[in-house]
Amino acid sequence: MVQREAPAGGMDDVDVVTRAVLTASRLLVVSARSLAEVEERATLPQFRMLVVLSTHGATKLVTLADLLQVAPSTAMRMVDRLIAAGLADRQTNPSNRRETVLQLTDEGRRTVEDVTGRRRTEIAGIAERLTPDQRSALVDALTAFNEAGDEPLAPAADDTEPYPLGWVDPVLPRGA
Repeated sequence: MVQREAPAGGMDDVDVVTRAVLTASRLLVVSARSLAEVEERATLPQFRMLVVLSTHGATKLVTLADLLQVAPSTAMRMVDRLIAAGLADRQTNPSNRRETVLQLTDEGRRTVEDVTGRRRTEIAGIAERLTPDQRSALVDALTAFNEAGDEPLAPAADDTEPYPLGWVDPVLPRGA
């Protein structure tokens, strides 16, 4: 059984909460583990780009860079690598022939779905080891934590929405 440190100032001790979340985040590195099978084709930052493309559909480079909070030149290098790996491609924007948009290939879409499925399976395996009361408490705590960080809820396992990691920009429409 894991030893828990009693908070010095009660349960509101921010340092104790921070340490608990940092410890849990090490466990939640399942994103990296779930990428192991596609590691030769996409790094974790490149996979993040694939997820954004999956979420938003065909997207202009500047918009993609903004969503990823990277410089357009960095986004361009990432896109070039994803295109070379067969995971994304460039298309002429049908509504403005002077622009190009980036989108996932079928292989890129399958990659996002496969990695997300493995990630969900690993997390479910950990959650199954908790008692129902612990799972309920964890849901309550993580919901509050996610709301405090403005992170939207991830979709259910049977959800057909195209948001594989639960991330959606509420301001930008799909494909913006």
